[in-house]
Amino acid sequence: MQSSQTVGILAGGGPLPARVAEAVVARGGSVFILGFEGFAEPETIAPWPHQIVRLGAAGQMLSLLREHKCGDLVLIGPVRRPSLRSLYPDSEGVRILARLGRSLFSGDDGLLASLVRILGEEGFRVRGAHEFLPQSVSEPGVLGQIRPDDIARADIAHGIKVVQALGRLDIGQGCVVQNGVVLTVEAMEGTDRMLERAGLCKQPGEGGVLVKLLKPGQDKRADMPTIGPVTVRLAAQAGLRGIAFEAAHTLLTDSENCVAEADKSGLFLIAVEPERFIP
Repeated sequence: MQSSQTVGILAGGGPLPARVAEAVVARGGSVFILGFEGFAEPETIAPWPHQIVRLGAAGQMLSLLREHKCGDLVLIGPVRRPSLRSLYPDSEGVRILARLGRSLFSGDDGLLASLVRILGEEGFRVRGAHEFLPQSVSEPGVLGQIRPDDIARADIAHGIKVVQALGRLDIGQGCVVQNGVVLTVEAMEGTDRMLERAGLCKQPGEGGVLVKLLKPGQDKRADMPTIGPVTVRLAAQAGLRGIAFEAAHTLLTDSENCVAEADKSGLFLIAVEPERFIP
């Protein structure tokens, strides 16, 4: 995976931009990070060459990426979709917004796919974070000490159907199911806020299950499902029994601490293959 060109990291929030940078440098490569203003965490990206930029400053972004001789790009870390009014695009941003066209008003997948295409047309190659962080995706199976029982497995199976239906409509990547009842589904608010709502909707009896999957047909080079220790803690606080996520298609920001947090809280973690999962 080594390249003479610098890997450009377009960074949203969370720890994963730093993990990608660490992985590239460990393999002898170099990185330049564009941190999106209001989303990237300055202290997280501080150890590497970087600059904070506005989302609408596309001209500045492209200029910086070329100045630092970036060839491969990685889009990583959550970024909330801004309103057009809040973007204040520069002249290059206006041109790119025009090229995005109708995808601006479609779901996240359509917008991200168009963005990946345009970056390719500008001479860059967009790569998935999983290519740099193979240790952050899991093979099918249970992680940790807790295993789902038959009721939980039935909830997982139902959750898979729900999330796949949501994904086909480009709505979200997750839901919470408790004893066959869908408590919450993920939309633009993200997983953490969904889990907060799930705690408010919890029914009597055994806790629910978070199911998180790649959307059907989704390009893994942008917005892969992500789970971290905070996700596990919030799931425990919401009274859930466990988390099911898609094997090979979900990034664990810190798999060791995810498992430790799950074991401590009595939650199961299971990586599933949606088409092969048997309740």
